[in-house]
Amino acid sequence: MVTTLDERRARHAAEQVPDPELPMLTLADLGVLRGIDMTPDGTVVARLTPTYSGCPAMAEMRADVSARLRAAGFPRVEIRTVLDPPWTTDWITAEGRRKLTEAGIAPPGSAPRRTGGPVPLELSATRRTVACPRCGSSDTEETSRFAATSCKALWRCRSCLEPFEYVKEI
Repeated sequence: MVTTLDERRARHAAEQVPDPELPMLTLADLGVLRGIDMTPDGTVVARLTPTYSGCPAMAEMRADVSARLRAAGFPRVEIRTVLDPPWTTDWITAEGRRKLTEAGIAPPGSAPRRTGGPVPLELSATRRTVACPRCGSSDTEETSRFAATSCKALWRCRSCLEPFEYVKEI
């Protein structure tokens, strides 16, 4: 028989799984862990949402969550990929944003809110301000649109001269 305690224990175990590309964050911090449920027969069902279509880390995330749940004493585990609604950087928790900053990675701002209908085209300067996660200065510049993973960009602070990664808004 499945109990609330079992479900809480499963949720706690899954929430501790680190992201393979940003290991200072858990999948819960990143907002990728959508939820944990248990079926009447005791199968733990974990729902994950990829950060973007074709994310190469999804296979590792699925395996890590499954292994963590099995190690916590749940022999039957099912991992489901949930694509709707799609993940956005708004799902990164406040704790996750704090951890990114502490690791020297600038957290993303809020993704633009969109409603149904056509996507408006705005022609304006493309310069954005990204605060340096080390010294807080906004006198920064993008040095490369892509970093170690496609969801990050490389930036440099003109004040403290330190390079840093920036997680792009999605």
